[in-house]
Amino acid sequence: MVRRLASTGRAIDLLERPMRDLRISVTDRCNFRCVYCMPKEVFGRDYAFLDRDELLSFEEITRIARVAAAHGVEKLRLTGGEPLLRRGLEGLVAQLAELRTPDGRPLEIALTTNGSALAMKAASLKAAGLTRVTVSLDSLDDGLFQAMNDVRFPVARVLDGMQAAHEAGLGPVKVNMVVKRGLNDHEILPMARHFRDTPFTLRFIEYMDVGTSNGWELGEVVPSSEIVERISADSPLEPVGATAPGETATRWRYVDGGGEIGVISSVTNAFCGSCNRARISTEGKLFTCLFASEGHDLRALLRGGIDDAGLADAMGSIWGARDDRYSEVRATLTPELRAARPRIEMSYIGG
Repeated sequence: MVRRLASTGRAIDLLERPMRDLRISVTDRCNFRCVYCMPKEVFGRDYAFLDRDELLSFEEITRIARVAAAHGVEKLRLTGGEPLLRRGLEGLVAQLAELRTPDGRPLEIALTTNGSALAMKAASLKAAGLTRVTVSLDSLDDGLFQAMNDVRFPVARVLDGMQAAHEAGLGPVKVNMVVKRGLNDHEILPMARHFRDTPFTLRFIEYMDVGTSNGWELGEVVPSSEIVERISADSPLEPVGATAPGETATRWRYVDGGGEIGVISSVTNAFCGSCNRARISTEGKLFTCLFASEGHDLRALLRGGIDDAGLADAMGSIWGARDDRYSEVRATLTPELRAARPRIEMSYIGG
């Protein structure tokens, strides 16, 4: 049975999960070639990225976001690729900042970035209405970080961007570290020590099997429980309750008051049961799961002349039919079945 939008206006899926968070990929391009996301051997010079006219326009993105907000979405996150590569992004942020929930509240507008252009963009993004920034940083060791981003981009420039975001008022700035065993797991403690007693909140993400180009293997996953144990042995931690429904990170704070960390355990402790996130790809497909095999083409509807009521009905019907819970069933799949299952690349759909 396909469930339509509830009378309250909220979209609810088959597992009783509301749609509250909309993640919007504004570009499929990135200036990094991180080995776990866009490895250079796949995303090389000849890789065919989307043409400009295939991308959703800012007006189309805003229209989708407006309809989503009317039916329960309270938070927007701009992703990529690297979203700061999208020319004029401040204009989109300004349009989104004018949107309101049905009870008149502004939406939270966040952005996830590799930080490469953040020092230049932080102030203008804040002025346009951006609420908060999350920066990806997988190591403080400059040699390792440059090897991981595979374009020789230095750590110092990312740290400068984070500081600029903090000074612009885009905080609390969150720092995401993807941990891959044998590659950068020795950086867990140096990262934790560096960001203790700072305005920045460090979050460790288990290495995930998003897409098919990163060669994911279960043995390369460092469980969040191990990460917490390593840090707590150095500086004792205690659990902290969630701040919002569907929060992806489990929070831990230092017992001595030195701040907090988060761990995102989508492999070893899946949180599908509370997942309230929808995703819009760069060219306008609605995906109901990060690990989805296919999306639903909203761009065709927009450019075919659909009105807002029709768009709302289409989005509500798609969400109403949702029963995704890949992270919960991953462990039941053999490596062969996991490898055979088509998945969308993270660089295309956003994180």
